[in-house]
Amino acid sequence: MSANDEARTREERFAHGKEVLTRIDGEAGLRVVESLSDINPELAHHLVAWGFGEVYDRPGLPPRDRQLVTLGMLTALGGCEPQLEVHVNAALNVGLRPKEIVEALLHSAVYCGMPKALNATFVAKKVFDERGLLPVRSM
Repeated sequence: MSANDEARTREERFAHGKEVLTRIDGEAGLRVVESLSDINPELAHHLVAWGFGEVYDRPGLPPRDRQLVTLGMLTALGGCEPQLEVHVNAALNVGLRPKEIVEALLHSAVYCGMPKALNATFVAKKVFDERGLLPVRSM
């Protein structure tokens, strides 16, 4: 974090993170933040200000690559299907093609197991269907 970043107020960090979140996740990301407002607004603040405003917006990886990493991590963790749905949409928003997402999920089966890869693939299928992107042909 630069000295300039340290000088930002809490509200400025949140506003910057919200802009990044909206650019990447769109309405789905904003819905997640809103869903936390009545139960844990502090978690929502950190998700936006730190997760998106500071970590996600770093220059070391382009958004497309960050989404591939995120898809792999959420698949490996398992039990993260709601977050995976948001990030499959985000992956499409930042330029990943459905075939690339499917290939990444197939690749994950080798490292985290078939059940987790299947669950992630069914989430991707739901998102692709909702966006009119089915059928996805193999590479």
